[in-house]
Amino acid sequence: MEKTYFIITFGCQANEHDSEILAGLLVKKGYQAATSIDKADLILFNTCCVRKKAENKALSQIGELKKLKKQKPDLMIGVCGCMVQQKNMPQKIRQRAPHVDLIFGTHNLEQIITLIDQVLKTKEPQVQILPDRKIIVENLPKIREKPFKALVNITYGCDNFCTYCIVPYVRGREKSRQPENILKEISQLVDDGVKEVLLLGQNVNSYGRTLIPPFSFGELLKKVNEIQGLKRIRYLTSHPRDFKPELIQIISQLDKVCKHFHLPLQSGSNRILRKMGRGYTGEDYQKLVQEIRRLMPQASITTDLIVGFPGESDEDFKDTLELVKKLRFDSAFTFIYSTRSGTPAAKLPDQIPLNIKKARLQELMLIQNKISKEINESLKRHIIEILVEGISKKETSVLEGKSETNKTVLFIGKKNLIGKFVQVEITEPQTWILKGKVVTGGGKEEYVGTNPNDATISRN
Repeated sequence: MEKTYFIITFGCQANEHDSEILAGLLVKKGYQAATSIDKADLILFNTCCVRKKAENKALSQIGELKKLKKQKPDLMIGVCGCMVQQKNMPQKIRQRAPHVDLIFGTHNLEQIITLIDQVLKTKEPQVQILPDRKIIVENLPKIREKPFKALVNITYGCDNFCTYCIVPYVRGREKSRQPENILKEISQLVDDGVKEVLLLGQNVNSYGRTLIPPFSFGELLKKVNEIQGLKRIRYLTSHPRDFKPELIQIISQLDKVCKHFHLPLQSGSNRILRKMGRGYTGEDYQKLVQEIRRLMPQASITTDLIVGFPGESDEDFKDTLELVKKLRFDSAFTFIYSTRSGTPAAKLPDQIPLNIKKARLQELMLIQNKISKEINESLKRHIIEILVEGISKKETSVLEGKSETNKTVLFIGKKNLIGKFVQVEITEPQTWILKGKVVTGGGKEEYVGTNPNDATISRN
């Protein structure tokens, strides 16, 4: 009987991609995906440590498996990802959860089968944490969640060392893949039915700097844009400091590159930006946004914002609010500053009390949500092309897809539309989503709803 696996993934798209690789390696070994965690022979936690909340959640869930391990002594439990790369974390996991069999980091995913074999052979827990990735291992198998979308790493690691961020310490120094390897992978994905790729890196704008000879991100986008059969190109994450006018010009001319710019501002205060080590000012950021909107007025711009960074005064926070009002982001991921041990910001004086952080977050969210709704309302009666991604998690009679500008769109549709592009007229814009109706791209297959005449989108 074939063994089964179950992977729980925390964190960003980089972790999602790592989980795809882990699944691919396990399937190649003969494992099958389990339908639920309690039916698995191997359970893997692919962890995150960008914020303390994600770390605590992972540790809690790992601890809860102690009972299942007693019921199933042959069950193998593994913990990997960014969290375990932190100093003393493997020891902490072993102390808190002695039922864990495998602990390995972000730099040696490809060794999972060897580690499993060692556990089976020695009957002892295996811990293997490498300080960095010496080489980039190519051609690893992957199991993708959706056959028409794919995540593609173009860089690994980060050299920015923003003072609040743990990522460079757990993902290592920045390394770029060779462009020919990236292009070969994407071409193979397209042959396999992929229509949209998301190019991944902690800072995609610095892609190619470590290559000899150097090869820029703009050059890479041009080459990917030439791949026949590929419909959409996305990328994540960009650093405002490295987003140069030449790159904006290139993107404006490439038809397959989505006109969605996610540019983490983090703060509107120049003083706080300096303390964060971001390498730009609020004025620099404004010029960047202005240039994007000059060349691509239809583009969406989203951001990340942190409130409560050590030493953030009322005036600093006011600067953030004013810049948010001025720039009018389509949406923003807003966070309370989370202290990360080992980062310079953790040692800064004037840590902000939690109640003040929460109050500032609420004020910021109210302003941004109002702006997001106003922008979305301007799209009413617009017809937008959507890549249909699946059935809505909240409303099972409704399909869900993404626009080129990364807007989530819900609509009544037919099952055969999943994985296809359709035109949707926006009828009910809301703060975080758009609701609409299909105007082209229909077919004769059954509706997701029980009866197409009765199918309605919830107004709750």
